[in-house]
Amino acid sequence: MYLVTSPWWLRKLYAPALTWQMPDSGKVLYLTFDDGPHEQATPFVLDQLKAWNAKGTFFCIGKNVQQHRDIYTRILDEGHAIGNHTQNHVNGWKTVDEKYIADINEAAKYIDSNLFRPPYGRISRFQANFLHNIARPAYRIIMWSVLSGDFDRKLKPERCLDNVLMNARPGSIVVFHDSTKAWDRMSFALPRVLEHFAGQGYVFKSL
Repeated sequence: MYLVTSPWWLRKLYAPALTWQMPDSGKVLYLTFDDGPHEQATPFVLDQLKAWNAKGTFFCIGKNVQQHRDIYTRILDEGHAIGNHTQNHVNGWKTVDEKYIADINEAAKYIDSNLFRPPYGRISRFQANFLHNIARPAYRIIMWSVLSGDFDRKLKPERCLDNVLMNARPGSIVVFHDSTKAWDRMSFALPRVLEHFAGQGYVFKSL
């Protein structure tokens, strides 16, 4: 069970430690990609972004960066932003705080960024407060306005596309995944999202 858009009460519960939406500064969307680098999905995403002169933000898993340094370097070389997505894709609700922070610190050895997104979107208020207010350097914890649902194997690719087209607005932070699990839906939806919103005069920026 997941929500395509983040409800106001959830945003308020964690405010101001978590960022769910960027300010409305005109027709700008923020496309983000979780779980890479991946040998197939990430180069595909980079090619699509390049075709539309778009910039994105990639929340990388530390162990995947270790395995695919060349793809990670390409992300940076092409002007995209990167963020920490933990070393081993750990769930903050199921991991004791000390181990959770240690896993993030391990990923930070390979990912030089003050941006962080919790895997599964699951992070405790203590963990969020620690990362945002106590850790040095402090992290900007990035959540989302629109969840494409591309990770959901039961979801048809067309529905994944509709999730974004029907809910994205100026300033929205949109989540896709550059992963094996999401490939069928992401590879269908992403090019169409770029085409649709570019046709409406939107630009795509990194965080």
